[in-house]
Parts: sequence; structure tokens; C-alpha cells
Amino acid sequence: MIFKSNFPDIDIKKIGIYQFITSNLHGIKDDEIIFINGIIDKKLTFGQLKANSKKLAFGLINKIGFKRGDVLAICSHNHIDYPVVIFGAIAAGGIVTTVNPNNTSKEFASQLKDCGASVIICHPDYLKKAIKAAEIANIHESKIFLFDENEINGFLPFLSLLSDQEINPVEYTPEEVKSTTAYLCYSSGTTGKSKGIEITHSNMVSNLTQINDFEDQINHENIFMGSHDFFHIYGLTFLIHFIIIKGASCVILCKLEFELESFCRIIQHYKVNIAPIVPPIILLLVNKISLIKERKYDLSSLKLIISSSAPFSGDLCKEFVETYNVPIKQAYGLTETSPFATAMKTHEIVDGSIGVLIPNMECKVISEDNKELGYNESGEFCFRGPNIMKGYLNNKEATKACIDSDGWFHTGDFGYVDPQGNFFIVDRFNELIKYKEFQIIPSELESILLTHSSINDSAVIGIYSDEQQTEYPLAYVELKPDKIQSDQLKEEIKDFVSQKVAPYKKLHCVHFIDKIPKSSTGKTLRRSLRAKNECVKQCLL
Repeated sequence: MIFKSNFPDIDIKKIGIYQFITSNLHGIKDDEIIFINGIIDKKLTFGQLKANSKKLAFGLINKIGFKRGDVLAICSHNHIDYPVVIFGAIAAGGIVTTVNPNNTSKEFASQLKDCGASVIICHPDYLKKAIKAAEIANIHESKIFLFDENEINGFLPFLSLLSDQEINPVEYTPEEVKSTTAYLCYSSGTTGKSKGIEITHSNMVSNLTQINDFEDQINHENIFMGSHDFFHIYGLTFLIHFIIIKGASCVILCKLEFELESFCRIIQHYKVNIAPIVPPIILLLVNKISLIKERKYDLSSLKLIISSSAPFSGDLCKEFVETYNVPIKQAYGLTETSPFATAMKTHEIVDGSIGVLIPNMECKVISEDNKELGYNESGEFCFRGPNIMKGYLNNKEATKACIDSDGWFHTGDFGYVDPQGNFFIVDRFNELIKYKEFQIIPSELESILLTHSSINDSAVIGIYSDEQQTEYPLAYVELKPDKIQSDQLKEEIKDFVSQKVAPYKKLHCVHFIDKIPKSSTGKTLRRSLRAKNECVKQCLL
């Protein structure tokens, strides 16, 4: 069966992104402060954002020959001028590709070559990396500019491109809005190596319209924590575009690595009331409550946590709410859905709950043999709606593999829908552990492991036994700092889990690890754990 949103469809404007974010849906004044550098207290108003982006667009076109359809790459941690660069390139008719600053020069170069970027704007911290990547991608050094007010070794600040004149931003016909790519965000997609995901003007405008209608309680009085990476689709959509649409403020944590004390200081100083964060930060806030109290940080301004990018347990949610008296809402989506597909309308504490379909979205749940399933039947989520990506850049085969002929995007995520239209995510479809005729959900075992008093974090993967011709669950465990690794503790952990699960879900092996690997968005990198062959071999002995 096809599940439809409980909310009525809404009209979506057929205009470009620049025209949409400056259309001022909520009557925001030009002197309204939108972005704040939380480290040095620098501010950017709505009026300054519009003027500077149009001046940058003029400079891009007239000073370095940037043309409609050209690609500009941004490599930086969160920066107050990140939105200026984005909308300057968009106003000039260009495409923006955001680069993870953690990438190696080789990975950076691969992205540049794949998307055909001709201009790079980077933070000075990543200049050496950008120079190497540009050389490999055959981009002249004169096309590298800096998020800095000063020239560094001959490399100019991007501010040097700003003109005294403002351009009239490029406009698009309704047909062009649907077909013209605005953003190229790189992700592994539902499986495999990193791919360029084409987000069109229509995709982004659609998703902004959907969440603007859905999140009707958010307004210009809200102050957001800007710690989520801008280069990631969630930060790009929610903390840059959505903030502007609502006329809210975003206080930017301008660092690549998360710092708890900076995070707490910013909340206290700026009275931040909404914090979009990922589960590992929620876990850190719970585990570090004694430090936060010791340093006397006042987080009482917080009124809402919005969690996304990775599922987390109801137990952790409940512990956070009880500790801080702040509700949590969960949202779900992928880069391919621009990113939001579902979200919570109210605050719930239920394992795996990701809310309901946002307006204009529909979903079907399918089995491994492509059979459509009904309520409370677990299978792969497939979504259809105006926010589904155009496709994977230069990869028709991968696009065809995940978007079928009827327009359904196959997510690779495993879950179910209850009769009230609530969605529950279980795990990645291709990460389920298949033990004989049973399916074991890694996140279920991880949630149980997190309730053990000695465990700080965990990840569960399947290991295949040629001898037994089946998979077994192996747990990687990160202990709390005061706990000591021992074989006795491994057995205790295995027994702890076995008392809470069916016999076929028992852990076959426990392995201690210093740190559970995570992506920048908080997703557990199970694929990298599978590469630890020695641990797997040892477990199978």
C-alpha cells in the first residue's frame, strides 16, 4: 500500500532558490540579525546577506569569468560568510558543491574533477589541501580564494571579488527550476563510493516549503545553535536556508571539531533555544552533566533539541529529557531527499520513532522481493515527492538503481509505519545481520549495549562464518574512561545482552575499541569496522 502524508498538499513556488530565500515570506526587516559568529561575535544581517551575495555574484562574473552553470567549491568548517558565498554563486547562476574539510587532498581532487569545479573558496586552515587538490584537478591557483580578510602567500580573500555593484540574480523558468542543479552534495548514497547528488532549485525550494509549513511554531524569535556542519545537506538546508526563511538567528560554532565548552558557552551567552544536533552530542551532554554543572554553565534557555542524521534509543532520549528538562524531536531524511522526508510534530520518546511524513510526500514499504507491505510490516522505505534528487552526477546506473520508473526513491533504510501514520526506522537494509533464517537489527543490540554501566558507545556488525554458512553479530564496544578492559567484562557484556534478547540475537563476540568511528553527521561507520579483519578472524576462532 502507499502511505500518504496526514497533512494536506501545499503549493510550491516554481522559482529559483535565490528568489525564494529573499522573497521574505515572514516579513523580516533588513536589519534583522541572521548569522552570528559565536566565537568573535561578528554578525550578519538579512540586508547584508542580500547585498554582499549580489556583489559577490557581480565579481564572480566580471572579475574571473564565472558563467551560468559553472561550479564553485566551498571547503571550510562553519563560517559566517559561508551563506554569502553560497548565495553569491547561486545568484550568478552557478552550482555550489560543498566539500568535507576532513577529506584528503586526493578525495578533494576527486570531487573537484567529478563535478567540474572551476573556483574554490576555502578556509586558510585547508589551503594546503586545496592547493594540492586544485593541481590534481587542473584548477589554476588564481581561482582559489580564502575565507579571510587578508592575502596569504599570494592567495586573495574572497572579499576581493566583491564589487561596488550588485547583480540582478539569475532567474529561471518553471521548467528550468525543475531541471537546473543548484547543489552537488557528495555522499555514499544508499550504498557504494561517494557520489555527487544533484539537488535542483525545485528540490530545495520544495523541501524548504514543506518544512516551513510543517514547523509552524518556529519564527524570528528563535535562536539556533549552528554546530551542525554547513557542508552537510542537513546543515545546508536547515541552518542556512531555513533560518533565513523564518528570519531566525543562527549562532555559529566556527570549529570543525565539536567542543563541549564552546557549545555550552554559546548557549549560555546568546540564550540559544533550539539546538539541532546529532545523537553522539546528545550522549556527550548526558555523560558530561557533572562537568557542565561544575563549570556552572546555564543551559536553561534551551527549549528544544532536534536530532537527525542517525537514530538513537528511547532510553537515551528519556535520560536526556530527565537530565535537562528539554524535549527532543527526531527528523529523518537523506541527502537524496534534500534532506527531510519525515519529522516529529510533537515530542515523543519511542525507540526508532522518526515522526510522520511531511506535506507532499508519500511512501511505500517493500519486502526484499519487492512486495508492497502494510501497517506494522517492516521493509525498505521508498519515498516519492518533489524534494527527491535529480539523480547522481555522471552516474546513470546508480541513479537507475535507486529511483525506479515510477519515481520511487529506494532508501536502503529498513522500518515500518503504524496505523496512525507514525514512521519507525529500524536500520540500514543492507546492514541487517542475517543469522540463518532470522534477521538481526544492529541498532537494537546497540541500544541495549548503551544501557550497560560500563559502555560509552557501541557498534554491532555481522561477521560471516564460512564454516557455518551464516552471519553472527559482533559488538565493538567503547568503554567509559574509568572502566578497564578484560575478558571477564566481555563475558559480562555478552551475558547482559543475552538476558534481554531472543536466543538468535545473542552476541557471538565482543571487541573493545578506543573510539567508535562516526561520520561528521554522527552516523556509525560500520563499513570501516568490517575492514578490521583481524578482529573478525579472532572472533571466528
